[in-house]
Parts: sequence; C-alpha cells; structure tokens
Amino acid sequence: LDGPRQGLLNLYDDNPQSQPKQAETRMKLAVALAVLPAAAAFVGPAPAAPSTVMKESLGDLKALQKSLPGPPNDYFDPLNLATMTFDWGPQGEEATIGWLRHSEIKHGRVDMAAFLGGV
Repeated sequence: LDGPRQGLLNLYDDNPQSQPKQAETRMKLAVALAVLPAAAAFVGPAPAAPSTVMKESLGDLKALQKSLPGPPNDYFDPLNLATMTFDWGPQGEEATIGWLRHSEIKHGRVDMAAFLGGV
C-alpha cells in the first residue's frame, strides 16, 4: 500500500522506526483528551431568552416615562405625534407609535452612517 493508508498502517506496526511516531501521536491524543473537559468548565450556561415587552399605546408610554428616573417627570410630546393618525389609514394609535419608533431607529442608523462617511 502507498499514500495515506500506508501512513495509518505505520502507526500500528511493530517497526522500531515508527515507535517515535506512535509515541508522538499518543501524546497529542492524551493532551487533547485531557484539555477537553477543562475547556468545558469555562463555558457558562446558556442565557435565557430576553423577554421584550413593547409599549405601544399612549398610556403605556406615559407610564414608562413616569417609571424612569430623572427629569422630565412628565410625558414629552410637543407636536402630539403619538395621537396623530398618518396617511396609511385608520390603523390606530398603536400603529402610529410603532411606525414612529421604527422611523426613529432607521433615521438614527442613517445618521450614524453619515457621520462615519458612509453616506
């Protein structure tokens, strides 16, 4: 035999020239098996999935603002955007607040990219 199979056979024969190869292979295997449990000790438990509660109504937003520390202690919406219904039809207050939240995140990301010169 020749090629990769010959190398495998050399590991298991009684030839004195292959004895150092056997010792090296066994040592590598022993080290790998000894290190494996030690590495598993440093892995923490999987974190629990975070639960996200969306505050989508005006009452929820006002309650959230009251629960936060520091000023302002009152809900701040000078243009009354949370009570408006935009041009996509009568979907209600929750759809309006969700759309405003989505657009704020989107425009914030565009602003950050523009600051870094990406736009």
